[in-house]
Amino acid sequence: MAPRITSRVLESKKSMNAAATNIANTGKVIVIGGGAAGLGAAWTLKQRGVDVVLLEADARAGGRLGGDRVDGFSLDQGADFFCSSYDVALRMCKELQIPLLHSDMNLGWYRNGRWVRSSPPLHAISNLPKLWRLGLLSPGFIRLVRDVKAQSEHLNFASDNRIVELEDEENFGDFLQNAGVSEALRITLRGFLEMTMGHIETSSAAYMKVYLAEMLLKADQIQVPEKGLGALMHALVDACGDVVRLSTPVRKVVIRDGRATGVLTDEGHLDADAVICAIPATKVAGVVPDLPLWGRQALDKVTYSCGVRLVIGLDHPPLPAGWHGALYPEDDTPLLLDRSINLPACVPPGKSTLDLLVGRDRARALLPMDDAEIKRQLLRDARRNPPPGARLPGDNEGLFSRVYRWEEAVCMAQPGMFRAMAALRGRLKQDLKNLFLAGDYMCVPSVNGALASGVDAATACEESLVARKAPALVKAA
Repeated sequence: MAPRITSRVLESKKSMNAAATNIANTGKVIVIGGGAAGLGAAWTLKQRGVDVVLLEADARAGGRLGGDRVDGFSLDQGADFFCSSYDVALRMCKELQIPLLHSDMNLGWYRNGRWVRSSPPLHAISNLPKLWRLGLLSPGFIRLVRDVKAQSEHLNFASDNRIVELEDEENFGDFLQNAGVSEALRITLRGFLEMTMGHIETSSAAYMKVYLAEMLLKADQIQVPEKGLGALMHALVDACGDVVRLSTPVRKVVIRDGRATGVLTDEGHLDADAVICAIPATKVAGVVPDLPLWGRQALDKVTYSCGVRLVIGLDHPPLPAGWHGALYPEDDTPLLLDRSINLPACVPPGKSTLDLLVGRDRARALLPMDDAEIKRQLLRDARRNPPPGARLPGDNEGLFSRVYRWEEAVCMAQPGMFRAMAALRGRLKQDLKNLFLAGDYMCVPSVNGALASGVDAATACEESLVARKAPALVKAA
């Protein structure tokens, strides 16, 4: 008798385990948004055999991870590089067989009417005057580095970062003042970070120290796909295949009795067993009008910078020999980049690109202008104080040009945001068990944070589907 009961129990357990393995196939997941977070979620779910569809409002996917291919050139629309702690991004590149290169930052800085080049080795005696002008020999800089090193365990972009443990109400400006950082160094830090990130001194001190930890302590570990970050986007879209539906905006997530039951599109209602909303935090309440007040209040903590990027294809190097970029930290002159220096595979032989990036209030003023006017104004600004020996193009020169506008570029992580997002995750899990949020604001804001949030949402979604079906399996067994 006992052997037969045991056998029956074992067979029942095998049946349940087999059903649990494929349980997600019986539930449909809709991912809203085809940026890094949405692609990360859709790819993860597809790998696990989940029935998933990704709905992207635009005619192309990628968001800030996006990349264009123009006449043999590979262009990045937003993000430029991977920091050393981008664990999810680097893992995805490995799994998708995307070659990576180490990227040096050989930059020229326009300071006090003179050009200073920060080229390795920075410790050389000949570089001491340059370091002094950049504020990198001041006592405040030494204190800054010491503080960052002391908290380095938490200061990274990894998917398991516990940055919430460091967060308080201190913003980065107050932190710099309390650390005794000189004005020269504050200008240097602003010049390096604000051109694409907005007003950094109002951001959380804990968040900005993550950037400092990577830029000051691990700058030699920066990596980039050999054809730019857009290569990862193209690989993810290809891997997702027909899961991705472009030009399909979602008008509303339908919630009934505390559960998301589907979405409304221009084509009608689509049923779903779970929904992953992978759009900017500022857009969530508009798509999820029935989001409870506690969710809206948490998302109000999330703010974004804006940015404009102009890319011009050239048949000659635009910057001095060996220069990767040129910075103007004292004003709104755009950051200049020649990506072909570090990434020769991004351009045809003998060609180059000039990328011009601007953020903050200057970018906001440019956003409504047409492409030709943006090109004219940015090149005019760049030509005021060109790097020595630079060959910047004229307004009507270039093999091609592309303008990318970002009304919401980088999540700025105001003080208190990390605690608010941690609480939001808990309330969603408790009160809206099949609605998940994904975006860089749900982790440490970055491309890696966006990708990691998509993977996290997909994992939690799959677990929710399994848990929801498990009682039926137990009853059937």
